[in-house]
Amino acid sequence: MEEMLSAPEYEFRAPQFGDVIDGTITRKDREELLVDIGSKSEGVISSRDFSTLSDEEFDELTVGDKVLVFVTQPESQDGIIGLSIDRARQEKSWRNLQERHDANDVIEAEVVNYNKGGLLVNLDGVRGFVPASQVTEITTGDEQQKQAEMARLIGRTLQLKIIEINRNRNRLILSERQALQERRDEMKEKLIEELTEGEVRRGRVSSICDFGAFVDVGGADGLVHLSELSWSRVKHPSEVLSIGDEIDVYVLGINAEERKIALSIKRTQPEPWSWVATKYEVNQLVLGTVTQLANFGAFARIEDGIEGLVHVSELSEARVEHPRQLVHEGQELILRIIRIDPQRRRMGLSLRRGVEATDEEVSLQLGPEYVEKKHELAGLELAPEDPPEPEYDPMDDEPAVGDVVEAAPESDE
Repeated sequence: MEEMLSAPEYEFRAPQFGDVIDGTITRKDREELLVDIGSKSEGVISSRDFSTLSDEEFDELTVGDKVLVFVTQPESQDGIIGLSIDRARQEKSWRNLQERHDANDVIEAEVVNYNKGGLLVNLDGVRGFVPASQVTEITTGDEQQKQAEMARLIGRTLQLKIIEINRNRNRLILSERQALQERRDEMKEKLIEELTEGEVRRGRVSSICDFGAFVDVGGADGLVHLSELSWSRVKHPSEVLSIGDEIDVYVLGINAEERKIALSIKRTQPEPWSWVATKYEVNQLVLGTVTQLANFGAFARIEDGIEGLVHVSELSEARVEHPRQLVHEGQELILRIIRIDPQRRRMGLSLRRGVEATDEEVSLQLGPEYVEKKHELAGLELAPEDPPEPEYDPMDDEPAVGDVVEAAPESDE
């Protein structure tokens, strides 16, 4: 019998601080719980060590229930072992969080409070911190606005990614931005597999930059380049789009290796030059807005996607050195079509022939309200062209007749 009791499986180990053990409730009241943990003595859990239990959770506990406990005090001389449900919950949570971190999981947590630097979340007894810079709904405005935005998030459940965990230092840092980005990356991979070139999808403008606009087409962003925004000339995407706009986009191309999606807005609409010959004809009067000036003439937009050229010789009867002497960008003109070439996407326009039209012709084709405008344009005066900068001439440094100059000293020779 002595040999059997001295065998390793029969060796008794007294509970030590930090042990996490399953125990059985033997007595219950509001002040403390007695728990059998298989030791010589029962363990005691004071009310302060089960404070994380809600009233409902405490009421559901009965004698004989199994509970996970944390040893806070080894057996004393009085035969008392200190236990804690709160610490056990926290320890279990830390272990679970470490596993979630190692598995690169995204977790959910409720915002319970905030401080100057960010949000505080509760994860089954473990307090986590989400820096303000890692929350998408917190702007980089003034401090008062930032605090108001954080206060509004209390009670909200966020998708988070653990970016730092240190049990010894009781440190848990999380990021909503990283969780969102990983989720979008996953959705983008899935979307790239589903998308096909040439299809049209509904999307929402998510951001705008100088070279184009990014559109969310189902959890992932694709780029609409500046040249694909409109059939008309666009200098900046903000001229035609705003963040949040719902639009149809055409899938131009998919690069699975670089995970890029090229989109187009203008290709969801008919190419304007394909039907220009059915709407316009030579000698017709049209309204055009000057979009660009060049040495050889002015470009004018007739409608979205249709631009024509007013050559300098067609601006005025007078000699025009540069279009800026007579017109400016953004100015509306009455023009006459003098050439149409749909295949080459070109249209020749004339201002001088436009203002030569009779009042009756202008009224009939454009409307009576444009008769006065025609007279205003006919009265445009040619502004003098700035003279070119004079070129340097070495002869300018030669003395002129009458200039006083100092004679060179005579030679001794």
